[in-house]
Amino acid sequence: METILTIENLNKRFGAVHAVKNVSLEIKKGNVYGILGPNGSGKSTTLGIVLNVVNKTSGEYRWFGGTMETHEALKKVGAIIERPNFYPYMTAQENLELVCKIKGASYNKVAEKLEVVGLLDRKDSKFRTFSLGMKQRLAIASALLNDPEILILDEPTNGLDPQGIRQIRDIIKTIASQGTTILLASHLLDEVEKVCSHVLVLRKGEILYSGKVDGMISNEGFFELQSENINELMSALQNHPAIEKMELEEGKLVVYLKSALEAKDINKYLVEKGIYLNHLVKRKHSLEEQFLQLTNKN
Repeated sequence: METILTIENLNKRFGAVHAVKNVSLEIKKGNVYGILGPNGSGKSTTLGIVLNVVNKTSGEYRWFGGTMETHEALKKVGAIIERPNFYPYMTAQENLELVCKIKGASYNKVAEKLEVVGLLDRKDSKFRTFSLGMKQRLAIASALLNDPEILILDEPTNGLDPQGIRQIRDIIKTIASQGTTILLASHLLDEVEKVCSHVLVLRKGEILYSGKVDGMISNEGFFELQSENINELMSALQNHPAIEKMELEEGKLVVYLKSALEAKDINKYLVEKGIYLNHLVKRKHSLEEQFLQLTNKN
């Protein structure tokens, strides 16, 4: 699979503040990557560096395997890293045509991209009449005019109402389904969980996790178990090699895992010890629980 962007040991200092600390990431074509972290975690700084608007302190990044200079590579990148800035008294179509002129893109792209973001019926409306969500959707259309290989979005749903958030998410999914690679920075767990295939979790500039979203969620699973004799159940599981710890919660035994264990295997293990369950549910931590566990560690 083609590599779009490689980041290696990236560092950025602002005086005494070490904003980005040895961040490494490889972005492969066709995936949706999320950079997740609280405000001040280094997300926007990292994006600014790879987009050549913030100077790195040390480390390296390469676009498209280093086969072209950064300024040439960025012609194949679409990005929104600030609030959309269009002419208020020009229509949506006029604003996008102006962007086409600047980017050297065909005017034919305007209707096509307005359709993608659901604004074709508002092409003749002036930008000043648009809601915040519509302005953001127009900005995405603008970033797509040159048919970029990767679309970079910094906090794309910031300040939007629930309907606006859902519309942006749906648009991101549509763009991704058409083969465009996406990199988005967000502090919203829900956003990353719903639209991203891969996630990089940052806190104070440091990587806490990097990999597939599914991999992060499934790192630790847990069982809810119940039988006629809870104490006997606890005793039987005390030395099981896959179990990290157990807790009693509302009459159920919550069993936390340190390695993979399927429901059928724990059931068989207990039956062989003469214990029969009347309740057996396997659960996974949500991305939110995983994120809080990661970011609350010292």
